[in-house]
Amino acid sequence: MQRRAFLASVGTAGLTAVAGCASVGGSEGDVLMRATAFDPFEFTVEVGDTVTWYNGSTRLHTVTAYENAIPEEAAYFASGGYEDEAAARAAWENGNGGITSGETYSYTFEVPGEYEYVCIPHEQGGMVGTIVVEE
Repeated sequence: MQRRAFLASVGTAGLTAVAGCASVGGSEGDVLMRATAFDPFEFTVEVGDTVTWYNGSTRLHTVTAYENAIPEEAAYFASGGYEDEAAARAAWENGNGGITSGETYSYTFEVPGEYEYVCIPHEQGGMVGTIVVEE
């Protein structure tokens, strides 16, 4: 009987821990920025929805659209408000456009389609993501 009580308490503690981790992204934003990954990697919304990225790591991150991987009619987006990918990358090289730990970045998607984006300082590590916007 003691074994069952122990397993039940461990299971409850594990669920509480997992729930706490899940709420970080959910309560602070739609996409959690981890050390070298966007979580979830792909996120689906409807036209007119706003997506919020939350930096839950201790690293500095960016949200930078790949200019050639967003719908043609869509406006460009990047943390720091840059008008194109070249400007966002140049700004990063000059120490601008980063999202610090605990901060957020939000963008409203007005055009349906797929939007691929990257964290510039962690691009080599594969920190990329996709927003799918449906009608």
